[in-house]
Amino acid sequence: MRGAVRLLVVLLTLASPVLAVQPDEILSDPALETRARSLSQKLRCPVCQGENIDDSNAAISRDLRLYVRERLVAGDTDDQVMDNVVNRFGEFVLFEPRATGSNLILWLAGPFMALLGLLLGLRFLRTRNIATPEVPELSADERMRLDRIMQSDARD
Repeated sequence: MRGAVRLLVVLLTLASPVLAVQPDEILSDPALETRARSLSQKLRCPVCQGENIDDSNAAISRDLRLYVRERLVAGDTDDQVMDNVVNRFGEFVLFEPRATGSNLILWLAGPFMALLGLLLGLRFLRTRNIATPEVPELSADERMRLDRIMQSDARD
């Protein structure tokens, strides 16, 4: 009995990364199916937003999976399939948006802000060490008074 339970636990552990791809969606050509799976990993589910279309059970994800496979069967290259999906559903469905047009601002904003922060930090460190307060010289009267105070404190 224990052996059967262990076997069941092992099988359930191995079956955990089950994808939402339905059996009727799988292509008969293994090479095309592999390409479809790799493309599906790069496409975001418009409903779930945090999952790729292979992992999502949403109806729109199923439509996207079928559309990708339809384009591959039609003979499109991977780039053509991605372009068609973006044209049809918008660039939001890409997990890694393209570094062109207005997206270029987003791609460059991170490194630019990091460089700006580094420069401001260096400037702060340089100016921090330069600013040392000046101690004014004591006048003759102030020095004599200080000497008297010091001598009276030494006697006590």
